[in-house]
Amino acid sequence: MEPCEQPRRKFRHETKHELRYVEYLSIRSRLRAVTGLDAHVGEEGTYQIRSLYFDNYRDKALREKIDGVNEREKFRLRYYNGNTDLIYLEKKCKLGGLCSKFSEEISKAQVAKLLRGDIETLGKCEKKLLIEFYAKIKNEQLRPRVIVDYLREPYVYAPGNVRITFDRNICTGLSPSQFFHWSCPTVQTDKVETVLMEVKYDAFIPEIIQMCIRENERMQEAFSKYAVCRRFG
Repeated sequence: MEPCEQPRRKFRHETKHELRYVEYLSIRSRLRAVTGLDAHVGEEGTYQIRSLYFDNYRDKALREKIDGVNEREKFRLRYYNGNTDLIYLEKKCKLGGLCSKFSEEISKAQVAKLLRGDIETLGKCEKKLLIEFYAKIKNEQLRPRVIVDYLREPYVYAPGNVRITFDRNICTGLSPSQFFHWSCPTVQTDKVETVLMEVKYDAFIPEIIQMCIRENERMQEAFSKYAVCRRFG
């Protein structure tokens, strides 16, 4: 699905906006005239994402998000459309209004051991991100906290390296141990009628994209799918 990020990837701008469904339909219609869909989407132009977020016993990542800490990070596991043969470990970094994401493939066997509390194979691998994750589990007591499911509709525009995604049907799984079980019970969050638009770009956002999304007319939201889903446990 989404390609692996490369090490030392530069920080990018990221804004988030909560949309009413009718706003989403209007913006999507304009975007379709000038952008293309991400190459990894299915026939309906979307894909389903499942993530498992990690935090420590003090909820460090959650509290830093709520408190608006300027520099923060969080780790998650992620796979797409129920395909557990391809799982990514991701580290999302925030610095002010900028973001960066680092990603490495992790095997299903490694994840299965991790969910059972066996982390030693992570410390023996050669992938730097997995070794860092192992160190954070050991030193900061990171633990799996919550499953986050949602449907994503992604658009891309080459000038400015722009990526615009619409996320909807945000649900949470109450048992991290059910990460591999695609049909495990989930709970619809209170954002059932909301579509989250995320806009990511490098140094600039082209004027034509600004016109399509009317970003200057919208208030940026401090929206976190992780924080929304943590309200349930």
